[in-house]
Amino acid sequence: MNFSIQSVYNWYRETLRNPKYRWWIILGTLAYLVSPIDIAPDFLPVVGQIDDVAIAVLLISEISQMSIDYFKSRKTETASASEATGTYSEAKGSTVDVDAVSM
Repeated sequence: MNFSIQSVYNWYRETLRNPKYRWWIILGTLAYLVSPIDIAPDFLPVVGQIDDVAIAVLLISEISQMSIDYFKSRKTETASASEATGTYSEAKGSTVDVDAVSM
């Protein structure tokens, strides 16, 4: 069995992005953060907090990336829906020239 940090990270990321398991992974990660049973126990001065911080950073970065992807897809869906209804289709291909004046 080939074990590496990268393989654990890839598993975590892919499982978190799967809608079926997303909430289980989030709840499990939060339970790990508050649990006294860790890879490195929290009573060790620095090492105990490093694993918790690493897991928290991983969770926050993945959730923020998923939310960015979600909002980008919503923006694309909104643009395509308004394009289909013709809301801004007349301004789509035209160019507007503006004379700028400094004040």
